[in-house]
Amino acid sequence: MSDEMTIQLDGDEYVVSPEGEGFKVGRRVGGELTWLESVDGSLLTDQTRTALANGDTSDDSLLQAVRGVVQAEVERGA
Repeated sequence: MSDEMTIQLDGDEYVVSPEGEGFKVGRRVGGELTWLESVDGSLLTDQTRTALANGDTSDDSLLQAVRGVVQAEVERGA
C-alpha cells in the first residue's frame, strides 16, 4: 500500500496519509498538496484504524472521520 490514499467526498478529492497511529488529511489545489489537519489515533475507532492500515478508502468509518476533518475546516473558514 502506498502511504497516501485518495478519497472522494461529495465530489471533492482529499489525500489521506497515515501518521503514527492516526492520519493526516490534505487537498491538492493547483497541483500542490496542502495538509489540512492531523487526527490523533486515540480518537479513531478500531474499524477506522484497520481501514487506514489496509488502505480501504471505501470504509464508512474512515470516510466519516475524513468528513469530520473537512467539516471542521469549513467551519473554521479554511
